[in-house]
Amino acid sequence: MPPDTLFERITDYANRADPYPLYAELRENGVSLQGDGSYLVGTYHEIAALLHDPRISSDLRNRTEPDPLLARSDDMPPAFIGVDDPEHDRLRRIAMRPFGPPHSPGRIDALQGDITGIAEDLIQAFRGKDRIDLVDDFAYPLPVTVICGLLGVPQDDVPRVRAWTNTIIAGFDFSHGEDPEQRRQSAMQARDEMAHYLGDLAEERRGHPSGDMLSALANDEGPEGRLTQPELMATAVLLLIAGHETTVNLITNGMLTLLRHPDMLAKLRAAPELMPRAVEELLRYEPPVQFLPQRSPLTDIEVAGVTIPKGASLILVLASGNRDPLRFDDPDRFDPMREDNQHFGFGSGIHNCFGAPLARVEAQIALTALVRSLDDPRLVEDPPPYRRSPVLRGPRHLMIQHAAGT
Repeated sequence: MPPDTLFERITDYANRADPYPLYAELRENGVSLQGDGSYLVGTYHEIAALLHDPRISSDLRNRTEPDPLLARSDDMPPAFIGVDDPEHDRLRRIAMRPFGPPHSPGRIDALQGDITGIAEDLIQAFRGKDRIDLVDDFAYPLPVTVICGLLGVPQDDVPRVRAWTNTIIAGFDFSHGEDPEQRRQSAMQARDEMAHYLGDLAEERRGHPSGDMLSALANDEGPEGRLTQPELMATAVLLLIAGHETTVNLITNGMLTLLRHPDMLAKLRAAPELMPRAVEELLRYEPPVQFLPQRSPLTDIEVAGVTIPKGASLILVLASGNRDPLRFDDPDRFDPMREDNQHFGFGSGIHNCFGAPLARVEAQIALTALVRSLDDPRLVEDPPPYRRSPVLRGPRHLMIQHAAGT
């Protein structure tokens, strides 16, 4: 059967290349009740209010009918992204200590040289090639190399990390008409395997600090205490997956957008100091995370005149809010010079993206290097083939033709 409800059409792979007309339809409908009892919200101001509303839970134990893929498994709790305060605050504070301010304020700045070197090495490998796959040749290896180095995961294990990650992400494929049970079981198994692998790495470093984040999480005894082993495993899985998957999409969607706007690409090549603002516009225009599927109200709430019952599935469509004409002038226009650009590219509220500072730096360095180095780049295929996931939306491959260097 063809997809029927709005959410089924949004998540239908046939619409992956351009879901934005469906998001416009969502905004026109206000809060949209779906056949399965879930509610979609796609307007900017309502999303912003819900992201800051303490009555909205990220903990699936508070949902009337929890999704077994996202619910906690028997031996591992959810990561901090899937719990509410005060548990969320405690776990996030512990994870933040070795990552950023106030305890590790120089962590991200210190990585800039390494990120630049990785980008230059990857681009050097383009020499002599007149066609590249931006995903496999650049946008994936850059952030996965960075996050593995940050956590202390050996580079030889990156292929295993990629296989586990692909299986876990596949569990978020909401394709209509397919039985998701096998994908869910495979995703849970991959998550458990990755968790135990990372837990073993951390355990090897307990009592033997080595300067990486896994070592810090295993050894640091801060004011909030130390993570239990299951908590450490869940946190490490989140940091590893979120630490590269969203950035892959940000870089790839960013380059795709620039290639579709050659005047802007030329402008950024001539004035690379404009790239930070351009990255913010890319986060609004083509966000790497399209929607948040795991919210639910702790009590009956009213949103735009619609009562959403306690425990219902509440889906916040961030990418739709980013194109809301009631918040952004001419929202379907890509404008790197846009001002007052308070987008949802990294969410908002207490669950605002933990890794946003690192993702911004990686995207700025990566896109600046690509814009400067690629000679007369052109898309081989437009639209390109997309990944299956409607949540983490981005091209699976992005073939680019350019004048090969020597």
